[in-house]
Amino acid sequence: MQNRSLEVGVGLFLLAGILALLLLALRVSGLSTSTQTDTYKLYAYFDNIAGLTVRAKVTMAGVTIGKVTAIDLDHDHFTGRVTMVVDKKVNNLPVDSTASILTAGLLGEKYIGLSVGGDDKVLTNGGTIHDTQSSLVLEDLIGKFMLNSVNKDSK
Repeated sequence: MQNRSLEVGVGLFLLAGILALLLLALRVSGLSTSTQTDTYKLYAYFDNIAGLTVRAKVTMAGVTIGKVTAIDLDHDHFTGRVTMVVDKKVNNLPVDSTASILTAGLLGEKYIGLSVGGDDKVLTNGGTIHDTQSSLVLEDLIGKFMLNSVNKDSK
């Protein structure tokens, strides 16, 4: 009987460990089992979205206030359209606010940073942020630097 209770105890301990690892994996990946209903949707159009992914965070002053829910191509203007949801607690974003694609660290993940404008009108559900700054691509910068240095050497 002692052997049986030991086996049951070890089994319960393993089950608790597996559940803890699953919960940790969900927390780290940013996935959630619950849906937030107290958000509103905003759109932003960028010339270059390189590296931005769905579920990337949306921040203001370093505080996460939302996430990217969709990225697609606007076939009329050939720009990238980003759909994001923002917490309803941040319901006073001016219409002339700026959205920038930023990088966490030198080679880190991309996210959207919002900067507040000064207009009296505020963005509502389905609103569009028109003032955007596209992603900075490290390979393009290196290429421009290399071409610049080659052109100087040939003169």
